Amino acid sequence: MIDVRPLGSTGIDVSVLGLGTVKFGRNEQVKYPQDFKIPGDMDMIRILDLAWSLGINFIDTAPAYGTSEERLGKLLAQRHDWVIETKVGEIFENGQSRFDFSAKHTRKSVENSLRKLRRDYVDVVLVHSNGDDMDIIHQQDALAELENLKQKGLIKAFGMSSKTVEGGLWVVEHCDVVMATCNLEYNEEQSVLDKAKELNKGVVVKKGLLSGYAGVAADGSGIERSFEHVLSQPAVSSMIVGTINTNHLRKNIEIAQQYSSVKD
Repeated sequence: MIDVRPLGSTGIDVSVLGLGTVKFGRNEQVKYPQDFKIPGDMDMIRILDLAWSLGINFIDTAPAYGTSEERLGKLLAQRHDWVIETKVGEIFENGQSRFDFSAKHTRKSVENSLRKLRRDYVDVVLVHSNGDDMDIIHQQDALAELENLKQKGLIKAFGMSSKTVEGGLWVVEHCDVVMATCNLEYNEEQSVLDKAKELNKGVVVKKGLLSGYAGVAADGSGIERSFEHVLSQPAVSSMIVGTINTNHLRKNIEIAQQYSSVKD
């Protein structure tokens, strides 16, 4: 069984390996090295059941991931033991992304996610940054609205999937959770991870396997070295990895188990 870690001071425990679900609902405009078909319901059930049986309790999704939220809600309708993280801000329509960080859209987006996921609350909601973190933070109302929704009990924790060091540091200081990039080729956000550890804030890592490209290393060691690099970071609560292949899932869990216990 894979280990769990505290998601900062949220009171939520998450598996060190989280299941990314963009491939459950969208195969347009994605950055993976190979094309793929969106899995059917039975294939999704097999992946979800296997993940749960091996200790994964954490799912990452988003409205921008096509039908991912709706399908998860249908297949997990009676399973409220999963920790679910979704997002607000990005809308993917007609093969393109657009962004809306207003309070009105943020509120509507969370309400839609609750309906699609068939839940009374969402564990974690992150602002899906368009890259201009500081504009979102200082000029838009998404984060303030997420704070309001947290106070109303519709979400347990909130933050941002940030794209800059400055934005990540602000999120760590003012929110519950930051989703940061950390991998073998990019460590520019190390200061964000360090500050999160200092302040006991949740850190969820994206692009830990270089959006799938870590698996194409010539010596075949890229995936294992990537897991070691990310999960050896004491600040990291969970690393999100998406897959629709049960063999890959088993292998990822096997590797993650080797590095999931971190000594401070």
